[in-house]
Amino acid sequence: MGLERVQEVARRMQLRFDCPVITVAGTNGKGSTCAMLEAVALQSGFKPGVYTSPHLVHFEERCRMHGEIAKAEEFLPHFAAVEAARLQGEAVQLTYFEFTTLAILRMLSLAKLDVAILEVGLGGRLDATNIVDADCAIITSVDIDHTALLGNDRETIGREKAGIMRAGRPVIVSDPVPPQSVIDHAEAIGADLWRFGRDFNYDGDKQQWGWAGRGRRYAGLSYPALRGANQLVNAAGVLAAFEAIRQQLPVTAQAVRTGLAMVELPGRFQIIPGQPTLVLDVAHNPHSVAALTANLDAMGYFPTTHAVFGAMADKDLTPMLAKLAPLIDRWYFTDLPTPRAETAASLQQKWNAVQMVAGGRQQVSTSQHASPQAALDAAVAAAESADRIIVFGSFFTVGGVLQHGVPRLDAKHLQA
Repeated sequence: MGLERVQEVARRMQLRFDCPVITVAGTNGKGSTCAMLEAVALQSGFKPGVYTSPHLVHFEERCRMHGEIAKAEEFLPHFAAVEAARLQGEAVQLTYFEFTTLAILRMLSLAKLDVAILEVGLGGRLDATNIVDADCAIITSVDIDHTALLGNDRETIGREKAGIMRAGRPVIVSDPVPPQSVIDHAEAIGADLWRFGRDFNYDGDKQQWGWAGRGRRYAGLSYPALRGANQLVNAAGVLAAFEAIRQQLPVTAQAVRTGLAMVELPGRFQIIPGQPTLVLDVAHNPHSVAALTANLDAMGYFPTTHAVFGAMADKDLTPMLAKLAPLIDRWYFTDLPTPRAETAASLQQKWNAVQMVAGGRQQVSTSQHASPQAALDAAVAAAESADRIIVFGSFFTVGGVLQHGVPRLDAKHLQA
């Protein structure tokens, strides 16, 4: 692991940005933060470009320009440019992620943007996006995930994410309780540290919320269109970032209000209209599953809750299953189309172990399925119109039920 190979190919390509760049790292909340940054920038009349990963259904989702997903053919000249630079002189070996990141960075750098928003893929310090010196860095949250690569504790993981900071430039830390390693690194390199609770904060009631930062306040804001209590923390970090780079990218108060009220992002506590209620969420680590659990609990009463679940084998699955266990009446475990995934059979074994530890008090049915769509079909067949179905876990799980479009589940109940 290292940035030398990516930096060398970027040098050969003469990759550079002529607009402000915001880089977003964190265990959870990165995609939501990028979507909010983009929405507010669009409402202010700016032309943003966004790089996110992974995708839910189509690769093209990884790049948005001026609010639109890039077309497949738009990627081709940039793939060709990366390949030509890679083979120029002594050939440089690149991973899939490094190659595609360089191509998308080149696409964004040539698109005459007003701001580029880059989501870190993994960690921060050694992520391919970190070859760009961002004008502003955001660290959304730090929790336990990808332990084989990033470390086994928050302090070690925090040091990796802190690697996106730059000396003398703002870094927004929206994690309410950040690891000390994040604070220490910011102070060591002389970054302009914005801490949640010190440099910016939010408050609110059931109708509206407000934000206060260094020298600016917003009052009477509508809640972000992205659902979940954790989205206020993400939104607070977004407003801090815009305040920190106000000289380069001045956004209007109306753009803040409208942008946050209109922001969309599939698969983040996404509730699909119809009966039974369908919830899609890419929660795939203990921290995000805890947030999902709280959000589900706040939805109110449903006679039966069905859960479609598939995940990668390297995830800390037992605490995730245990956390959601009190809310789930029927599990539909699914295989996923990647060798990295845990099998449905293994997921069921882990669930059985969780049940044994809990004393088997809860009567819960389980089943195994070959694909997320097959699991969802089984859940729909079993569910009553007043029930709730949750599809969560890996991007492959949620993407597997979105690949044919947003599901509509009320057909059989309307016919009945």
